[in-house]
Amino acid sequence: MVLEMKVPSPGESITEVEISQWLVKDGDIVKKDQAIAELDSDKATLDLPAEASGKITLKAEEGDSISVGDIVCLIDTSESQLEELTQPAVTKVDPIKEEKTQTTQKENISVTPLARSIASEKGIDLNVIKTKGEKITKDDVLKVVPAMGSSIDDTRVESREKLSMLRRKVSERLVSVKNETAMLTTFNEADLTKIFEIRKKYKEAFSQKHGVSLGFMSFFTKSVTRALEMFPDVNSMIDGDEKISFNYSDISIAVSGPKGLMTPVLRNAQKLSFSSVEQEIKRLADSVRNKSITVDDLTGGTFTISNGGVFGSMLSTPIINPPQSGILGMHNIIQRPVAVDGKVEIRPMMYLALSYDHRIIDGNQSVGFLIAVKEGVEDPENLLMDGKIQKSLGLS
Repeated sequence: MVLEMKVPSPGESITEVEISQWLVKDGDIVKKDQAIAELDSDKATLDLPAEASGKITLKAEEGDSISVGDIVCLIDTSESQLEELTQPAVTKVDPIKEEKTQTTQKENISVTPLARSIASEKGIDLNVIKTKGEKITKDDVLKVVPAMGSSIDDTRVESREKLSMLRRKVSERLVSVKNETAMLTTFNEADLTKIFEIRKKYKEAFSQKHGVSLGFMSFFTKSVTRALEMFPDVNSMIDGDEKISFNYSDISIAVSGPKGLMTPVLRNAQKLSFSSVEQEIKRLADSVRNKSITVDDLTGGTFTISNGGVFGSMLSTPIINPPQSGILGMHNIIQRPVAVDGKVEIRPMMYLALSYDHRIIDGNQSVGFLIAVKEGVEDPENLLMDGKIQKSLGLS
């Protein structure tokens, strides 16, 4: 029987996807649920699993844009049964020979077209390239170039590859923010001494109890949701001639993934405990990085938090995530001398930045919001935990 595999719908608002990469070759025998392709949409990159075992016939090429519901490949399930009948008996192999075969033969590992092109131009044997994934990529090839020494000429290489649908959509949205909003950024700084003290005292117990680390994001998320309740216009957005306000805080968290920056959403963050925030952020971040994130996880959001500090950023002006009206930028923590009660002390300091749409948020609201965030992270015990640290951390 020949099965027609059609492009599934990744989400309600998505009508078209792009084949980012085939993970199998035309004519391969695939197994049911094996990932056979990566599909790019304007929101996420998703794996396409085989719906049955059998011989695959590709009906589209990498880079093709295909409508949801279109046939993307055929799977001949009778070929799978024939393959099983003709499989040779398993024989015992000498461990030394088996290891040599595994490290020198690459026929079971796919190679991206760009990687193959660079390897060919540089005269690199694909068998010497090691990869941690199921395919050899451009980066895997480029890592080998310096090690090849003088055997490789110094020809300068210029490569060109099509931007993914996700990257193109992000680009469009970022340009639209510049053209369609009155974006301003206001800055402040926060002393994170109290957070450091709480984390030092309770992080081990918190990790043992909840299975996740007690990071900075839970403190900032709780501080942001408190500030949004105090300044609700920051948690609203414009739709034509109307302002949409929310009595809940769905916080988008910027996460860097293999295909670029994504912003999965913490639903009802105002109701989440510290442990729930940390667990949900870990789940979403892991889903982004292993490409299992769903469109539902990426849809919506009323406010965004972006932590450029993990990359070493000292200060930035974050760009609003449309159609939201505000985004908080966190930055790296630096031990700096500050004046405390008339004395100079070394404190862990972080610059904070709030970018906002001035069409809907006035200056006093933006400044007040950022001060409220600052106050929350500087005095978390009283403002975020009601004076009950252990209870708030789920340790009592």
